[in-house]
Amino acid sequence: MLLLRRAHVHAPEDLGINDVLIAGGRVVALAPSLPDPPQGYRATIMELDGARLIPGLIDCHVHVTGGGGESGPSSRVPPIMLSRLTEAGITSVVGTLGTDGTTRTVASLVARTLGLRAEGLSAWCYTGSYEVPLLTLTGSVRSDIVFVDPIVGVGELAISDHRSSQPTLDELARIAADAHVAGMMSGKAGLLHLHLGDGPRGLDLVRRALDTLELPARTFHPTHCNRQRRLWDEAMALSERGCTVDVTAFPVEDDDPGLSAVDAIDDWLRNGLPADRLTCSSDGAGCLPVFDEQGQVCAMDIGRPALLTDTLRALLQRGHTLSQALPFFTSNVSKLFRFHRKGRIAVGNDADLVVLGAAGEVREVWARGRHMLAEGRPVVLGPFEPRPS
Repeated sequence: MLLLRRAHVHAPEDLGINDVLIAGGRVVALAPSLPDPPQGYRATIMELDGARLIPGLIDCHVHVTGGGGESGPSSRVPPIMLSRLTEAGITSVVGTLGTDGTTRTVASLVARTLGLRAEGLSAWCYTGSYEVPLLTLTGSVRSDIVFVDPIVGVGELAISDHRSSQPTLDELARIAADAHVAGMMSGKAGLLHLHLGDGPRGLDLVRRALDTLELPARTFHPTHCNRQRRLWDEAMALSERGCTVDVTAFPVEDDDPGLSAVDAIDDWLRNGLPADRLTCSSDGAGCLPVFDEQGQVCAMDIGRPALLTDTLRALLQRGHTLSQALPFFTSNVSKLFRFHRKGRIAVGNDADLVVLGAAGEVREVWARGRHMLAEGRPVVLGPFEPRPS
């Protein structure tokens, strides 16, 4: 049992100063003033002195087994470590494969997802990868989503990219329909999470699907939508048709054709677009390659979960409030993915909590009530992470 006293709670809406009581991994009480737990309950009391308390971030696009491979076997990125996530205030992840569905498999993705659960996080994953025909664990999308607990949708299927299988509208429609119906059968999200490349077709396949299919717009969840200004304009228009779109918190250089996640979210808020139809993810442990005109890798970076928190902090520095900025990393994600006890600080919800320092840095993290980060340092490490000497 843990009692957090005098926390400035952003749930994500600003609830002011409150005490928060945690027991059994959940928030069990929240009020301006709570009594001390009875003696004998071995409760811990932490005084937060008005520090900001926010929901744990939900990162819906993480290469938990590592990404890459576009430049040969040595370019395969290692699996992500637990502390890289908790240091960024991330308490829930959705794992994805990406380009490489040959040396990596859905089975290995599910295994790493279950491993992160055992290490203390809440974790789910997609079935499939960039390619069509789709890679699955059980032989079908529907069976994967219905029968395999961590699998919540299909992703990241690539379109408008030279690394994709160049899927047709009919192929996309069949996969999206299977994901949607499986979501209905299982109570899961049933999303089709789409990787967007730099190709000139952009989101044309999704627009055509919305024009011709009976599937709800929420089924389609395109990501990397801020990689080009043209693509971002398409994504903003698509949101007004009911799709939730995703921006990636990747580093942007001065000559980059895309927008940073900060600029994209800033743009979204200025344009008054639907506040609940945008999410932000990190592409953590994914390869961020730069290709030449022949499609060969000429430079490479790696997605970093910490950029998610950096994006949130930069939004605050631009004058946005936590209530405006937090939903893109918390409640919008939990709503879309049907993670019903995530993304909000409320009685009955999981105790996924983050304390921010004065400069917006991540100071404390609890995942389902377990203390993962204390005073900015990991107190829980994965089994293969180096221990401090």
